[in-house]
Amino acid sequence: MGVAGQPMVKLAMVVVTYKRQELLTKLFDSIVKLTVAPWRIIIVDNENADQTRQMVEDFSNQVESLWGPTVADRSGNEHRVVYYPQSENLGGSGGFSKGVGKAYELGAEWFWVMDDDVAVLPEAIERLSKWTDRHDVVQGSRLDYDGGPFYWQYDFIVPLGIPNPIAPAAFGPAGYRIMDTMCFEGGLFRRNIVEQIGLPDPRFFIYWDDTIYGYLASKVSNPIIVPDLILQRTRDISNWDMGGLRQLNSTSDMNRYHIMRNRGYMARYFMVHGDFRPLLFAMGTMATAAKEVIRLLAVDREHVRTGLVQIAKGWWDSRAILHDRHWKPMPPLV
Repeated sequence: MGVAGQPMVKLAMVVVTYKRQELLTKLFDSIVKLTVAPWRIIIVDNENADQTRQMVEDFSNQVESLWGPTVADRSGNEHRVVYYPQSENLGGSGGFSKGVGKAYELGAEWFWVMDDDVAVLPEAIERLSKWTDRHDVVQGSRLDYDGGPFYWQYDFIVPLGIPNPIAPAAFGPAGYRIMDTMCFEGGLFRRNIVEQIGLPDPRFFIYWDDTIYGYLASKVSNPIIVPDLILQRTRDISNWDMGGLRQLNSTSDMNRYHIMRNRGYMARYFMVHGDFRPLLFAMGTMATAAKEVIRLLAVDREHVRTGLVQIAKGWWDSRAILHDRHWKPMPPLV
């Protein structure tokens, strides 16, 4: 177990990137300002681009000159930065599955995962470390692009398969909140979690993959979200400000499709764990579709026609997943 306030042993940062070199540069610039050096930094490049490869090489040299070599991994390598290009775009889901798998193979004890559109705060590792003596899954808090607080829906209503939009934002007397979900934008988890629930499911491609990973983690641990700030988002996204309490962000037609399609995968995992309630889940699917229609009308009006098509197509394809007799969940690693 970790010791409160002490850096985590063999902490691997897992970063997934795809065609966003400008944002990746901002993340690299923030990583070298960390006041505690991570054991490994694994860069999963879904584009397999020469530009990204050169950026990672330069970043690795900077990291080595700043922190020096690290404890050797299971392959005998002492370099902190690992470049892990993929032959095709696997989406965020496939990228995190590959990255967590690589970190696990190298011997990581902790996994800190993030996309390329964030910057880590200098004291993030210390702030997370103070919780690791008692908890195996920790989600730190984030700042939005403009520097204001970013609200994330940490409470997942499993029977409906939707985030709880009215979950209290305050952390209460315990100083944290128990959660049954996760976000791969700064989520932290221990090796024993990966061993018990397996790698993130690459079949999601994008969307709901981290939600289900947190749901599965909640079956074997007590995941928490804490008030400690660890990240700031670096990508500005159009949004609809709903009274200063919540925001509805712009998204793409690709996301809209996967938001609906991947509810099929979500339902299959709920079935495995005895949590699937067909009627309630259907209500949650209708609520999800309604939210996406509202998003189209409020912030993505230029995509109304194509967006509606993708919402319908995603829902239709989710039904095929629901009835796939050959579907199996991701296997545990031990």
